[in-house]
Amino acid sequence: MYNYIMQRTQISLTLEERKLLDAESARSGKSLSALIRDAVERVYGSSRSSADDLDIMHQTSGAWSDRSEDGATMVERLRSGSRLPVAE
Repeated sequence: MYNYIMQRTQISLTLEERKLLDAESARSGKSLSALIRDAVERVYGSSRSSADDLDIMHQTSGAWSDRSEDGATMVERLRSGSRLPVAE
């Protein structure tokens, strides 16, 4: 979610716009503020570009290539062990 300091902003909506937001809020369970933040992000973009995302994918591609087990096997191995001491 959002983990930075928010700037409080007041906006004016038409009755129809407010009804649309209220209906979506009821449907999704999101607050009006969250819906508006999501819409702003979708319309005006994020701080990361598609090129940035592609660069990250290229940098991390093959990160597991030196491992003999796949991710599912590793998770199962970690889950099957007893990591916490048993209380007596």
